Amino acid sequence: MSIHPSAVVEPGAEIAPGVEIGPFCHVGAEVVLGEGVQLVSHVTVAGRTRIGARTRVWPFASLGHQPQDLKFEGEPSRLEIGADCMIREHVTANPGTRGGGMLTSVGDRCLLMVGAHVGHDCKLGNGVILANNATLAGHVEIGDFAFLGGLSAVHQFVRIGGQAMVGGMTGVEKDVIPFGLVIGNRAELGGLNIVGLKRRGFPREVIHALRAAYREVFHGAGSLHERAERAAAAHAGVAAVEEMIGFILADSSRSFCTPRAE
Repeated sequence: MSIHPSAVVEPGAEIAPGVEIGPFCHVGAEVVLGEGVQLVSHVTVAGRTRIGARTRVWPFASLGHQPQDLKFEGEPSRLEIGADCMIREHVTANPGTRGGGMLTSVGDRCLLMVGAHVGHDCKLGNGVILANNATLAGHVEIGDFAFLGGLSAVHQFVRIGGQAMVGGMTGVEKDVIPFGLVIGNRAELGGLNIVGLKRRGFPREVIHALRAAYREVFHGAGSLHERAERAAAAHAGVAAVEEMIGFILADSSRSFCTPRAE
């Protein structure tokens, strides 16, 4: 364990072996830092915040301070950040609220680039990347390995499916299907994240099935749910298609990003 003399670690904080706390950091009394966590310098970690093993946090990040929600009344909510994450400069992440389950969570191996913001009650899966200044309002849910481009912004209660990609400077007001690619001033579905699928090693036949299911869901007769149910039946047993269809058929407070009308 290494704690710089200029750092402030309040009594009660739980500091595991191998933690490095650099100059001018502040660690609150209810914070838990896992083994090998590194706070580079000028990092503040407050509230009931837990940071997983080997996560690195760069200067001027602010983690666990009071959420930006006028309804917050000091309830004992939490922020949990997983293992092996990279939290870059000026990132902010707030704990949960009574209205959202009392927990904000970030999975393992996530990369939050400069200036990214994770609002109260958000749930991020594993391997999520938020590029510079990507911002999440409250109650946003993001699946594993999703990527959000720089300066993008996500409306409260929006769901973004696993391995989806949000283009830079895109405002997302509606749910984004797993494996989807959305772009534009207000997000429109531009197809599937084929580059991401290939990089993740998806077999050619699975990508072909996803493409076929995508066409069946977003084109043709009937409602979106009717088309999704037909696509599910046509591609039964293909896990990636089942994930996409399950996301569409699940309950949500938002509608879906869809392709631009022709």
